[in-house]
Amino acid sequence: MIALLMAVAASFAVTVVGTPFLVRILRARGIGQQIRDDGPIDHPHVLKAGTPTMGGLAIVAAVVVGYLVAHIRTEQVKFATTGTTLMLLVLGLAAIGFVDDYLGVRKRRNLGLRKRGKTAGLLLVGCAFAALALEYVKVSTDLSFTRSLDFDLGSVGWGLFAVVVIYAVSNAVNITDGLDGLAAGSAALVFSAFLVIGFVQFRHAGVYGVLAAGSLDVAIVAASFVGACAGFLWWNAAPARIFMGDTGSLAIGGAMAGLALYTNTQLLLPILGGLYVVETLSVIAQVIAFRGFGRRVLRMAPVHHHFELSGWPESTVVVRFWLLAGLCVALGLGIFYADFIRIPGVIE
Repeated sequence: MIALLMAVAASFAVTVVGTPFLVRILRARGIGQQIRDDGPIDHPHVLKAGTPTMGGLAIVAAVVVGYLVAHIRTEQVKFATTGTTLMLLVLGLAAIGFVDDYLGVRKRRNLGLRKRGKTAGLLLVGCAFAALALEYVKVSTDLSFTRSLDFDLGSVGWGLFAVVVIYAVSNAVNITDGLDGLAAGSAALVFSAFLVIGFVQFRHAGVYGVLAAGSLDVAIVAASFVGACAGFLWWNAAPARIFMGDTGSLAIGGAMAGLALYTNTQLLLPILGGLYVVETLSVIAQVIAFRGFGRRVLRMAPVHHHFELSGWPESTVVVRFWLLAGLCVALGLGIFYADFIRIPGVIE
C-alpha cells in the first residue's frame, strides 16, 4: 500500500510542479495547438488556437518518476516484467503521439502524421508489446471478463487480440481528448479502478492464479497514472493552459489497454471505459450516416462537440461526461467485486 501511495504522490507532484515549466518551454518555441478549419464556423475551439500542446510529456515523465520512486524507496517492491513492459508500451505510444503533435505544429495544421503512418506506428508498438507479454511475462492467453472464461485464444490469437485492444483504446482516448480536462479527468477515474483491481489481485494472488509481484507492479503503474492525470488536470482544467495532445492521449489509452490485458479484464474494459465507447460510437455513427445517407446524426462528432454546439457550456459538458465516466467505473468495479466474492475460499 505504501508503494502505491508513493507512486500517486510522486507522479502528482511532478505534473503539478513541472507542467508550468513545460508550458513556458513550449510557448518559447511556439509549439501551440493548431485548430482544424473544416468544422462549424462558430466552433468555440477557434479561440484556443496557440495553446501549448504536447502536455503528454509531463504525464509520461510523471508516470516514469512515480513508477521508479515506488520501487526505489520501497525495498520490498521489486521490478516485474509486467510493469516494465507496460512502461515500454507507454513510452512507445507516447513517441508516436509526439511525432504526430510535432508534425502538426511544424506544418501549422492539426493533421500531423498521415493515417497510414500513425496506424503503422500503433500496430508496430502493439505487436512489440504483445510479443514481450507472451515471451517474457508469460501472460495468460485465455479470454477474460473479471476472470478467465476458459476460452483459450492461443498465442497467435491473443497477440492479435492484444494489438486490436491497444489500437482501439488508444484511438478512443484520442477521440475523447477534445475539451479542457475531459480526457485527463475521466482517465484518472479509470486508472483508479485498475489500481483497485491490481491491488485486489495482488492481495489474493492465489485465488486469481497470478504472480503477486506482477500484480503489484501493475497496480503501481495504475497508481502512477492516477497521480499524473490528476496533477495534469490542475493545469488542463478549463481554461486549459496546456493540452495533452496525442503524446498524452495515445499513452493513456495504451496504458489502459495494457492494464486490462495484464489484469485479465479485457472484456470488462468497455464498461470501465464506457465514456470512450460512447465517444467512439458517435464518430462511427456520424461517418456511416454522412457517407451512406448524406445526413448527420450529430451537429459535430465526437458527441461532446455536439452538446457544446447545442449550447451547453464547455464546463457543463465536461462535468457531466465525468459523471458518466464515474458511473461506468462504478458499474465495472461493482461487477468485479460481485465476481470476487463468489470465488471459492474468499469468503469463509
